[in-house]
Amino acid sequence: MTIKVGDRVPDATLTEFIETETAGCTVGPNAFKVADLVKGKKILMFALPGAFTPTCSAKHVPSYVEHFDAIKAKGVDEVWCVSVNDAFVMGAWGREQKVAGKVRMMGDGAAAFTNAMGLAQDLSARGLGVRSLRYAAYFEDGILKVLNVEEGGAYAVSDAASMLKAI
Repeated sequence: MTIKVGDRVPDATLTEFIETETAGCTVGPNAFKVADLVKGKKILMFALPGAFTPTCSAKHVPSYVEHFDAIKAKGVDEVWCVSVNDAFVMGAWGREQKVAGKVRMMGDGAAAFTNAMGLAQDLSARGLGVRSLRYAAYFEDGILKVLNVEEGGAYAVSDAASMLKAI
């Protein structure tokens, strides 16, 4: 079943490659419970089929980096990019996309979070396996307030400009 406005974020774990050691986070992949990360925060999350893929690299991630200041001005605490890739790939992609300090690159390697959201798609016929649909979601204290899911291969409603209007 697909998550809908008013639902609580699924209880799942995402991984993030941490570049610099801090209290509680070591260098390398770190696992985070989504429910803990969203508690008391406004999170703008966007998800996409895969790291280093054409639309994702050329348009989707750059839109959130470009509009980061406007997103923060709306009171959003964090911006996350979620993809069915491991933390190593997401970390490398984040470095390439120059997201540091703006977008958290969250790996969902086994698609557990994506499946729990009800937003998975099977791209095995194209050699990609289970991947996420392209979407953007806005959560306040773990409750879904906005969900924009793309139809087919479109890129029209999950970009940063569209989400700025929606929140």
